[in-house]
Amino acid sequence: MIGEILGDVRGQDPSRTRLGYEVKQVLGKKAGRRTLLARDRVSGELVVVKLLSFSSDFEWDDLKLFEREAETLKSLSHPSIPSYLDYFEVNLPTVKGFALVQSYIPAQTLEQYLQTGRTFTEAEVKQIAKAVLEILLYLHGLHPPVIHRDLKPSNILLGNRSGNNIGQVYLVDFGSVQTVLATEGSTRTVVGTYGYMPQEQFGGRTVVASDLYSLGATLIYLVTGIHPADLPQKDFRIQFEQVANLSPGFTHWLQQMTEPSLEKRLSSASQAIAALDKSQFQGTDILTVGKPSGSKIQLTKNWDSLEIVIPPVGFHPAIIFTGLFAIAWNSFILFWTIGALSAPFPINIPFALFSLPFWGAGFFMLYGIVFPWFGRTRLRLNQEQIALTHELFQFKFHRPRPSPRQSITKLVYISKHFTQDSEGSRVDVPAQLNIYSGVYKYRLGGSGGAIKSEAELEWLANELSDWLGIPITRQ
Repeated sequence: MIGEILGDVRGQDPSRTRLGYEVKQVLGKKAGRRTLLARDRVSGELVVVKLLSFSSDFEWDDLKLFEREAETLKSLSHPSIPSYLDYFEVNLPTVKGFALVQSYIPAQTLEQYLQTGRTFTEAEVKQIAKAVLEILLYLHGLHPPVIHRDLKPSNILLGNRSGNNIGQVYLVDFGSVQTVLATEGSTRTVVGTYGYMPQEQFGGRTVVASDLYSLGATLIYLVTGIHPADLPQKDFRIQFEQVANLSPGFTHWLQQMTEPSLEKRLSSASQAIAALDKSQFQGTDILTVGKPSGSKIQLTKNWDSLEIVIPPVGFHPAIIFTGLFAIAWNSFILFWTIGALSAPFPINIPFALFSLPFWGAGFFMLYGIVFPWFGRTRLRLNQEQIALTHELFQFKFHRPRPSPRQSITKLVYISKHFTQDSEGSRVDVPAQLNIYSGVYKYRLGGSGGAIKSEAELEWLANELSDWLGIPITRQ
């Protein structure tokens, strides 16, 4: 079609005589559709002509979407969206159909940049995210809201870099666009691109948050270089965390953007922008961000759950004194109990019962000796609850009891400090991390805790803050 003239008849606007558009280049081609670079023979400017032809695989739904794209572009006015210029019927010997003319944007798509080997830093991806969200803020704020439905790397253009700015970002190809009112009382058409479509879009139900999912999947492609459909999934969630080297705050933000559940996903462009701005400051006051060298604490997390396993402390000199005292204590109680039981019945019963609290104290001391050597502590959080489990051999018990995940209100880090006992002597108080959930407090570290390193507690505090989305309160 190079050199062919399209639309060389008088247009619908009587004030303008259309001399047509001379095709210069074929930009894209797929079944029944072509995207052409052409020159306006009146103004001499380059334009983009989208051509829908009546081919053998033509369907009326294609024409409906094409006309909707033309009507939508005509109603839009945004510097980052192509401008509507013309719409006409094409009736040539070589092709018959309809043409939509829009302004030409001299920029490459994100897909083209990736194909040429360009990589994007986290800061650059955040700039792109913010720019696209600003465009979505405009589209979703219209009455009725306009949903793009096919947001992906090949539909986002990026202009030349300007100083520290990533460049101008544009959103193109409104061929799948839909208004919210258009879905009511009509047959729903499933459109979009696999890998960038959320679950609800497969069912023909599209909302403004659907565009947020597509944007999140696009950004994941930018930071990993891997198509979202080729990344592993768990419960329909894209597992990108191990491939992308991102800050915890931005990772969590992308997880919120690509949450399969509409109820848990960020619901609007304004909310996504606010969350993105907040993510840049999460964890900035934490001294230790990564796992300290030599730490034996095991931490496993994903979007669904976070688990911390604290291994046994091992031998400590203080255990020797506690052990000797426990042996003496329990030996004395044993002799007392034997003597009490040897007394005549029923006098022996009250004396034996009297020894029970002392046996309890003795077993508690033995537990304090054995647990540091063989016991481990497990903190587990998921979308339903938080639970702190103490495990010794095959025995497991909760202290405190599990509570609902939604009741977690505060994360408090208490640095190592000094205090005075009743006699005025200075006492060292180890650092501790407290998670407040309703009436319960779940503690890591502190006196008698298995974590003695402040670096480890700093690391765990950062991880918990990121996963819970709760700031750290320092005391």
